[in-house]
Amino acid sequence: MCLNLSAATAERRTPAMRLKGAQAAIICLLTLSAVQGQDGWSVTYTSTQICALKGSTVDIHCTYTYPSRVNGNVTVVEKAVWFTKMKGDEHVDVGTEAEFAGRVQYQCDNKDCTLRITDLRESDSAEYKFRFVTNQPGGKYSGSPGVTLSVTVLQAQVIKTWPTLYPTWKKVTCQSSCRLPDPHSYVWYQNEVNIDRKESSFEEYFGDADSISCAVKGYEKLPSPSVCVDDQTCNRVSYTSRSICALKGSSVDISCIYSHAHPALSKFWFSPERSHQQQHRSHPEDLRKDSHYAGRVEVIETERGRSTLRIRDLTERDSAEYHFKFKTQSFEWKSSLPGTTLTVTALQVKVSRIISVHQTQTEAELRCQSSCSPAGRLSYVWFKNGQKNTTQQTSAYTDYFNPGDNISCAFSGYEDYRSPSVYPSKLPSVSVSPSGEIVEGSSVTLTCRTHVDPAANSILYKGNQTLPLTLEGIYHFTSISSEDRGIYECKTEDQLSVSLFIDVQYAPKLPSVSVSPSGELVEGSSVTLTCSSDANPAANYTWYKEDDNSAKASGQNFIITDVRPEHSGSYYCEAQNTRGRHNSTSHHLTVVTGKSIIVQNIIRLTSVVLMLIPLLLVILWMRKKKPLSSTAESNELMETMEVRVR
Repeated sequence: MCLNLSAATAERRTPAMRLKGAQAAIICLLTLSAVQGQDGWSVTYTSTQICALKGSTVDIHCTYTYPSRVNGNVTVVEKAVWFTKMKGDEHVDVGTEAEFAGRVQYQCDNKDCTLRITDLRESDSAEYKFRFVTNQPGGKYSGSPGVTLSVTVLQAQVIKTWPTLYPTWKKVTCQSSCRLPDPHSYVWYQNEVNIDRKESSFEEYFGDADSISCAVKGYEKLPSPSVCVDDQTCNRVSYTSRSICALKGSSVDISCIYSHAHPALSKFWFSPERSHQQQHRSHPEDLRKDSHYAGRVEVIETERGRSTLRIRDLTERDSAEYHFKFKTQSFEWKSSLPGTTLTVTALQVKVSRIISVHQTQTEAELRCQSSCSPAGRLSYVWFKNGQKNTTQQTSAYTDYFNPGDNISCAFSGYEDYRSPSVYPSKLPSVSVSPSGEIVEGSSVTLTCRTHVDPAANSILYKGNQTLPLTLEGIYHFTSISSEDRGIYECKTEDQLSVSLFIDVQYAPKLPSVSVSPSGELVEGSSVTLTCSSDANPAANYTWYKEDDNSAKASGQNFIITDVRPEHSGSYYCEAQNTRGRHNSTSHHLTVVTGKSIIVQNIIRLTSVVLMLIPLLLVILWMRKKKPLSSTAESNELMETMEVRVR
C-alpha cells in the first residue's frame, strides 16, 4: 500500500538544466506530497516513493517556492542540489559523489527541479531530498521528508503445483522487491524465445530442460535472470552484469553462467553490432576471429558453467553489447534477450568554477568526470605537474594554479589511465570593474575572456540571454540598474565556464503603506500600518505623522494598540538605506468615539424613517382607494341585471 508523507524542515542559518530523452524508470507514484514551510518557503515532491528497475532511468521531480522579497530585498537562488547524506554540516550533492559519476543530470529552471539518474543500481536506493540556498540571510531550505527510491531486480519464480500427478505442470510468477505500478503487462521468455503471455503469473506444461525469464512490457532490455523450470540442468545463460563501465586503455572481464541439458558442440562470445557491420547478423561470428579484436581477446573458463570474455587495451569502439552463445545437437541458445552492455569511457577534468584570478595565480575548483561510472565506490587520484596529490581523494579539487601548471585525474587503482591534462590558469575568467560595491546608475564593465595563446572566443550569458562582447571580451553598462542584478556566466567555445554574481545596490523605491483593519477605527481598538519598499541593501523604516516632525515609530510595522481620537490624522513612512531614502504617500486614519457612533446611528435611523414615510403614505392611499372601486363595480353589475329583467 502506498503512503502519503508530507512535512517540512525549514533551516535558518547564516548566509551562505534541458535533458535529452532517455528510457524512463518504471515507478510507483504516490499521492502528491507537499512539503510546506513557513513564510512562503516550501518544497513539493511529485511523489514520495518510487520503485524502479535496476538498469533503468528515473526522474525525481520537485517544485519549490520562496518569498520574492524579504524586507524589500529581491530573493535570488544561488545554489540548488539534491542530496542523500550529510558530511558534517554540509549537504553532499549527489552530482559530486563518485558512485554517481556520469549517471546524474539536473534540470532546474523557474522554481522546478528534476534529478535524473541513469543506469540505476541497487545501491542507489535511498531517500533523496532537495535543497536550495538564496542570497537572503538564513535563506536556506531543505524539503524533508524527501523521495524514497527503491531499486529492484525482477525474479522469475517456479512453483510446483502438482508435483506427483503432473510433474511438468508448473506455475511461474514474476516478482520484485517493491511494488511496481499497475496496470502494466509482462513479457515471458521460454528458452530465450518470447511466448504469448502477459500476466504476472501463469500455469503451463514445461519441458525438463526449459528455462524461463520475465520482463515488464516496454522494458524488455531489463529481464530477470533465466531460471530452470525443473531442478535438473536446463538450457540457460545468465550474465553477471547487464552493464559495465570501463576506462579506455584498461582491461575488462565480461562473465556469464550457463548450462545445457546435452553436450555442447560449440560455444563462443559475439557482439550483434559487429555481426551487423559484417552483414552476418543472423550468423554471429566468434570475437576471437574478428580482426578488430585481434590479440586483445581471450575466453577464460576456470570453472565449469562459467565463461569470461576478457578484452584488453580497450578503445571507445569496443563500446557494444556482448552475448554468449552455445549449440547442442538439438538446441541452439538464441540472442533475443540482452547480454552485457560495455561502455568504454575516458576521464576528463572540467572546471566547475573560477574562484579568483590574481596576477600570477588562478584559484579554481576542478572536477573529474566521465561518461559513465565504474561499479563500486572508487576514490579519485589527482596529479599536479605529474606529482600525485595525496590529500585529494574526491571528484572535486580546489587549489591555486600558476601559469604552466597541468592537472590530470584518475580512479584509485587505475592510475595508469589518467585523464588528459588541463591548464587551469589558462581557463576563462570573468571580472567586474570597478570592484567593490556597485551602485545603481553607475558605469560598470564586465570582462569575459580566456587566457590561452592563441586567444579563443568566449561568450557571456545572463540566464538564457547571450550578451554581446567586444573583441576584447568586454560588456559595458553605461547606467547599471537593479534589473541587472544576478549571475553572469563566462563560457569558452569548448564549454568551460565560470560565473560571477553582480550585486547592484540602490536606494529605496517608492514605499507603499497598507493598513489593517481598513476603514474607520473605533476608539479603543488597535491598528497596524505596514510599510514596504524595494531596496538593496534592505531598507530601514521610520514612521511620521503629518505636521509633526518627531518620529512616531521605527520598523516595518507601526502598531497602535489603544486607538484614541488624537490618533486621527495622516501618516507616512520613510524608507532609508545607505544609498538614499524615500517617503511614502500619506494615509489618513479616522478615529470615531462611542458618542460619535450613537449620534451617527441616530442620524442613520432618522434617515431611514424619513425615507419610509412617503412609502407608508402611498400604501395607505392604495388601501383606501381599493374598496371604493369595488363598490362602483357592484352598482354597475346591479344596473345591468335590472335592464335584462325588464
